[in-house]
Amino acid sequence: MEITKDTCGIFVGGASGMCRATAEQFAARGGKVAIADLESSKGAEVAEALGGTFHACNVMDYDGMEQVLNEAVGALGGLHFLVNTAGGGAATRTVNKNGEPHPLDVFQRVIDLNLIASFNINRLGAVHMAKNEPNDVGERGVMINTASIAAFEGQIGQVAYTAAKGGIAAMTLTMARDLGTIGVRVMTIAPSLFETGLTAGIPDEGALQLTKDAAFPKRMGKPHEFATMAIAIFECAMMNGSTIRVDGGQRFQPR
Repeated sequence: MEITKDTCGIFVGGASGMCRATAEQFAARGGKVAIADLESSKGAEVAEALGGTFHACNVMDYDGMEQVLNEAVGALGGLHFLVNTAGGGAATRTVNKNGEPHPLDVFQRVIDLNLIASFNINRLGAVHMAKNEPNDVGERGVMINTASIAAFEGQIGQVAYTAAKGGIAAMTLTMARDLGTIGVRVMTIAPSLFETGLTAGIPDEGALQLTKDAAFPKRMGKPHEFATMAIAIFECAMMNGSTIRVDGGQRFQPR
């Protein structure tokens, strides 16, 4: 799809990191922006800088997210692009060194935060996109979810995170097929370690150790590199139903 002054995007997790960078690139090309993030985030500040609107949310408040998306679409006047990077994990083995099982509530929370929340956002966003007038090739919208290369090479202690991100990757093609009849594309980006709020405290030496197995470049990804891929997906109609790794050729080792 082409980005114009009438192209509307909602960026869930857009107050920082990869989603913020995507919102910035989208706005720089003329698109209209709505930032959805935690009340405690810098979302209002980011939205103001981009000439957009801010909508406080908790992606695990599933009913509340419907109202948030309704308000954001109302402010924008439509919805053509939906990007979600909200998520997180927990470092716990299936059975720990003391012989105790992985707490089921921890596993459930990671699944809820990443997989269930992503599906909820998608199903609600797709309803709004279905109302759009199609462009000249029949497109009505594009949705991008965020997995991780951990979906494919999960490390020791990341079983919940791997299951959640693997689920996001697994549902991508099926959802794209579901929504193909209404001209809505669905893609997933699976980044490696990126410079975000979650990794900000890692010292340079530690970052080099974590990325030593990458082919090139041997460093963490930059938010604008995720954004560049997201915008390319939006603009290319043939990008649909797949999970794209943005990882510098890195493959996670067991630990």
